[in-house]
Amino acid sequence: MSKKSWEQGVRLLPSVDETLRDDRVAELLAVYPRSMVVEAVRDSLAGERRRLLDGDPAEEDMDENSCLDLIVLRTTEAVRKRACSNLQPVINATGVVLHTNLGRALLSENARRAVYEIASSYSNLELELTTGRRGSRYAPLEPVLTSLTGAEAALVVNNNAAAVLLALSTLAKEREVVVSRGQLVEIGGSFRIPEVMAQSGARLVEVGATNKTYPDDYRKAINEQTALLLHVHTSNYRIIGFTRETTINELVEIGRAYSLPVMSDLGSGSLLDLSRFGLPGEPTVREVVAAGPDVITFSGDKLLGGPQAGVIAGKRRYIDKMRKHPLLRAIRVDKMTVAALEATLREYLDEELIVEKIPTLQMLAAGSSQLTEKAESLAGLVRGAVENKAEVEVGKGFSVVGGGSFPSAELPTAIVKINSRATSAGDLQSALMRGKPAVMSRVQDGSLILDVRTVRDHELPALAAAIGKVI
Repeated sequence: MSKKSWEQGVRLLPSVDETLRDDRVAELLAVYPRSMVVEAVRDSLAGERRRLLDGDPAEEDMDENSCLDLIVLRTTEAVRKRACSNLQPVINATGVVLHTNLGRALLSENARRAVYEIASSYSNLELELTTGRRGSRYAPLEPVLTSLTGAEAALVVNNNAAAVLLALSTLAKEREVVVSRGQLVEIGGSFRIPEVMAQSGARLVEVGATNKTYPDDYRKAINEQTALLLHVHTSNYRIIGFTRETTINELVEIGRAYSLPVMSDLGSGSLLDLSRFGLPGEPTVREVVAAGPDVITFSGDKLLGGPQAGVIAGKRRYIDKMRKHPLLRAIRVDKMTVAALEATLREYLDEELIVEKIPTLQMLAAGSSQLTEKAESLAGLVRGAVENKAEVEVGKGFSVVGGGSFPSAELPTAIVKINSRATSAGDLQSALMRGKPAVMSRVQDGSLILDVRTVRDHELPALAAAIGKVI
């Protein structure tokens, strides 16, 4: 087909005013802010001009009406895209329970309700209602944290990296912190323990080897500049084989012998023994507190099942020092985090119902029969949505915990395997990710895989409809 010159193409483009007078754009103006629509019109016209000037001329059969139609179409798409929230719900069919890219833990119903109530009204965030005096935003959290962990005192900041940073800045600035080489972990997003330590002003002293560190390694490194002994729980990887790790109990003994504080960074700390779900044995926060370290840090949005937060628990004299550190204001939690975390923590006060209330624990605890039943339900819905355009079958697979927790654990699960007769699994996966709602899935051995462990019951119809739409 012959082409018009780019000069002819540019002359065919409508003006901004002409586009705004179009009835279809008038409908947009009735719904969306005028400034947003005008900006979208200008951007659409500018984009078409650039395309023409870059050497991609208009088709011969293009006229003023078809050019207007094109600009109106692009304007409509741009406005609707800009009006949508960039942060949107996603159906997680990957089987990764604590998926960092998908926001990790889902909040319990009570936590969600608490966030809504506090976000939609004034609150006593920093007010003592009994006296009318200024209070502390940490006051609602400390009593329930000390009750659940057995610690003397507790403090909450915006994530566990911040918790480690505050503790090191308070206890070891310009002094030495002794830590095993095998515990110099990267905690996610390329943030590493040595870098966090450097930012705190503390000086790192590495002891032992990657696979073996003995108590004597710590003793030999202690001198007048030593401020702290640090134990980092390697929750996001495992070293197996020829290994020896100095335990937190051994490190506490050394700290007492040399009158040095001991800090334990648990990472994804758990308040519940998860071995009942078939997961490898991991120390609970209460067990670590009982071992005697002076400071313990852990996350709120991983195995605990709450909002993103970093919890610092331990001896009161050290926690009180952190409360007075100027850094605390920069990393403090907001009212919605306080509300969500307090509500989540209170769920743990009733151990008989805790698994039913915390979504993360529900997913980890889901049994074979429950998952198979859910997979069969999803498969039936998907078959109805795709008709004869794809093969759909239920199978077995493995889920993972995610979020830097239980790296070697595999949880037996039920999956729905889909093979389209016309579209590759990779293309289906991409189309689902771009859909509304967005769906995250897996591709394995040429098939699209939906792991039902991380799919909520109420999401099954929407997930099946999304599959039908892309197939």
